[in-house]
Amino acid sequence: MVASTLTSKEVDDAAELGPLLDQIDEPLAAVIADGAYDQDRVYDDVAEHSPEAVVIVPPRATAVLGPSAETDPTQRDRHIQVIAERGRMGWQRTSGYNARAGVEGTMSRYKRIVGDTLRSHGRPSQDVEPRIAVDVLNRMFDLGRPESVLTA
Repeated sequence: MVASTLTSKEVDDAAELGPLLDQIDEPLAAVIADGAYDQDRVYDDVAEHSPEAVVIVPPRATAVLGPSAETDPTQRDRHIQVIAERGRMGWQRTSGYNARAGVEGTMSRYKRIVGDTLRSHGRPSQDVEPRIAVDVLNRMFDLGRPESVLTA
C-alpha cells in the first residue's frame, strides 16, 4: 500500500483521491477504481498528479459521451465506446479493470489481519492507527510471500 486515509462513512470516496495522490511522489501508470470514482474531478486529479496515467473507472450505466467524443475523446469517452461495442465484461477484460481484484484482496487481508474496526477512541489516535497497520502489513509483505506449488 502506498497511500491511505481515514474517512467517516459520510465522506465521498472520490473526494479523498487528491489527498491520497498527495502522499505519492512517483508518477502513476494507472489508477483503477470502482464506479463511485466516475467523476470529472477524479480524471482531473489524476491528470494533475500523473499526466500520462490511465484512469480505469467504469462509467455509470447512464453515462453519455462528451461533446468532443467524435473528434477528441476523453479516457471516459473511450470507456463508454468500448462498453457499447463489447459490453461491460468485455470492457473489464480489455481495460485492465480486473486488476482491481488484487486491490480487493489486499483490503481483505488488511481486514483479516488488522480488523475492520478502530481500537482508538480519539480522532488523533484514529488517524494514526491505520497508518501503523499499513506500515506493518507492508513490512510483512517485504519479508516475503509464500511460494505456492500445485501438487497432484
